[in-house]
Amino acid sequence: MLCLRMQTANKTRRRALPAVSPTCVFLLQCLLSGSPVRVFSPAPLGRSASPGFPVISVESQRSTDNITIRQGDTTVIRCYVDDKVSKVAWLNRSNIIFAGEDKWSLDPRVELVTQGQLEYSLRIQKVDVFDEGPYTCSIQTKQQSKTSQVYLIVQVPAIIYKVSEDITVNEGSNVTLTCLANGRPDPAITWRLLNPSAEALDVGEYLEISGVVRSQAGRYECKASNDVSTPDVKYVNVVVNYPPYIKDVRSSETAVGQAGVLHCEASAVPQPEFEWYRDERRLSSSQSLTIQVSGSRTVLVVANVTEEDYGNYTCVATNRLGVHNASVFLYKPGMGRDINSAGCICQSLWLLLLCVSSALLQC
Repeated sequence: MLCLRMQTANKTRRRALPAVSPTCVFLLQCLLSGSPVRVFSPAPLGRSASPGFPVISVESQRSTDNITIRQGDTTVIRCYVDDKVSKVAWLNRSNIIFAGEDKWSLDPRVELVTQGQLEYSLRIQKVDVFDEGPYTCSIQTKQQSKTSQVYLIVQVPAIIYKVSEDITVNEGSNVTLTCLANGRPDPAITWRLLNPSAEALDVGEYLEISGVVRSQAGRYECKASNDVSTPDVKYVNVVVNYPPYIKDVRSSETAVGQAGVLHCEASAVPQPEFEWYRDERRLSSSQSLTIQVSGSRTVLVVANVTEEDYGNYTCVATNRLGVHNASVFLYKPGMGRDINSAGCICQSLWLLLLCVSSALLQC
C-alpha cells in the first residue's frame, strides 16, 4: 500500500485509494527517475501561452523553475509532450493530482488543460497559500520515464490587521504608534504625518515620538506595501493637549461716545475659556459692555466710551493645563504713543529704583 501512503500525506486535499493499481506503479517509477521534461511557466487565464516544445532526452537534471502567482489568481502550468509518450501524470509533492485523464484530487479548483495529444497542462483557479510547493509533470515513454518540477510561489497582498486607535496626549508625553501587517513577501511599513507637509517619517511597525510637541499633532498615515497589489493604508489621529498661549491682541483707539472693540486670540488644546478684567475686577456683559467668544477668539465691546473707560484691560485664557494673560488698551485718539511711553517710563523708573536699592545695600 505504498501508493496509498503517498496520497494520505495531505488528507485535506487528496483521496486514498483502496489498492495498488498499475498506474500507481508507473507513477512511483516516475518519482524515482531523474530525467527532465520541458515544463513552461503559467500564462494568465485568457492569455495564450508560449509555444510548447516536445520532450527531449537530457541526461543531466535541470534546475527547478519558479512560478510566482498572486493569491486569488488563476495559473496554468504548461506541460507539452510528443506522440511517443505512453503515460503521463501530475503530482504535487508526493500527492497524485492526475494520472492520465483520471483526476485523483478532490479539489474542484484543479483541472487539466489538454489540446489534442501534445499538451498536458494543469490549471489551478483561485490560488491560495496552501497551493504553494513543487509540481511535477511525469512522463513515461517506451524507453524511459522523465520528470521535471516547477515550484509554485504564492504571493499575498499586504494587509494591515492592527493599528493604534486615535490618541490624545499632553504635550511632552512619549507616544508609540503601532501598525502591524502581514503578506507574502513580508510588507514594508512606512509612516507619514499628513498635515501640514506629509513628510516621511520612520520605517517600521512602531513609530516612537519622544516628548511630543503641538506641531506633531495631526493625522498619521501607516502604509503597508509588498508590490503584490495596491498598498494597504490606515490612519491614526494624534491630539496633543497644551496650555493656552495668547498669540494676538488688538487695542482700540476710540473717541468718547463711540464703540471701542478690543480683540484677543489664543491657541490652546483643549479650547480655551476667556475672561476679561479691568484692574482687579472681572468684567461681564452688561448694558455698556459686551463679551463675545468664538472658538479661540474673544472680543470686548465697550458700547459708549466715556473718559472712565480709557486704560488697560486684561484678557485671560485658561484650560485645564494652564493660564495665560495679556494686556489690551482702550485709548483716546492720538494718545496711543503716550500710553506706550508711559509704560516705558514706568519700567525705567523701576530699574533705577532697583539699582539705587542695590547700591545702598552694598554700603
